[in-house]
Amino acid sequence: MKLALREVLLAVRRAPLLSALGVITIAFSLFAFGLFGLVAVNIRDALRQVESRVEIRAFIADATPIEAIVTAVGDIEEFPEVAQAGYVSPDSALATARRELGEFADVFEPGVLPGSIEIRLKPGFRDPQSVKTVAARAGAYSFVDDVRYGEDWVAKLYQIRTIATIVGVVLGLAFAVVAVIIIGTTIRMSVLAREREIGIMRLVGATDMFVRLPFLIDGFLKGVLGGFLALALTGLASALIDRALGFQTVFFSPGIAALGVLGGALIGLAGSAVSVGRQLRRV
Repeated sequence: MKLALREVLLAVRRAPLLSALGVITIAFSLFAFGLFGLVAVNIRDALRQVESRVEIRAFIADATPIEAIVTAVGDIEEFPEVAQAGYVSPDSALATARRELGEFADVFEPGVLPGSIEIRLKPGFRDPQSVKTVAARAGAYSFVDDVRYGEDWVAKLYQIRTIATIVGVVLGLAFAVVAVIIIGTTIRMSVLAREREIGIMRLVGATDMFVRLPFLIDGFLKGVLGGFLALALTGLASALIDRALGFQTVFFSPGIAALGVLGGALIGLAGSAVSVGRQLRRV
């Protein structure tokens, strides 16, 4: 291992520009992939915030005893899909309408709006079928006059999320493939630059693993350095976007950032293994 590390350092000293080119190429390839990932993360976060506003309102008939309403709210909160349920009195509904629709405040008079049960759903249960199921169960109470949840809006939101997920996966795989090809080509340039050295090592009886190890370590280290540089560039791009557009973007979580660096290391390692393997079969 010490000998392999020494060979890596010697290779860097002999061709520092080529080594730097390898790191920079890996970094910018992963940076392009990181930018796409950043966009995908922010789109997912925006859709999640919109989904959190999905709610069901069950409007209650006048003169319904408050005891029956409280019992129904308790029952609905026990539904596995429901995160929260609460009673909104006619006075509270009137105050909210006047506050949120101030220009129409004169239209809302006492007694115009009925009381209702407001139902919010748990993440994972905001698809059209789940919402429809909960709405039907809430509407089964005899004192519920009507149930509203914006059926068309929920269906369109779910379609947008599905399309965004499919497009994100396809484009993400495309970016990943392009990054692997570019990185593999760059690492192959490093291997070809040491073609004569590999041939000499084979002539003196060096085993395949002895020849491979320095290249594998070199590819791994370049991948790690490229991953960290790509992460830094992505963070800088995120900060510039925040400043230019005036809103806070969502950056990668520590776990995803670590996976990105690990991905760069694995790509560098795999690219080196493939490139040196091809070269060994030629000599």
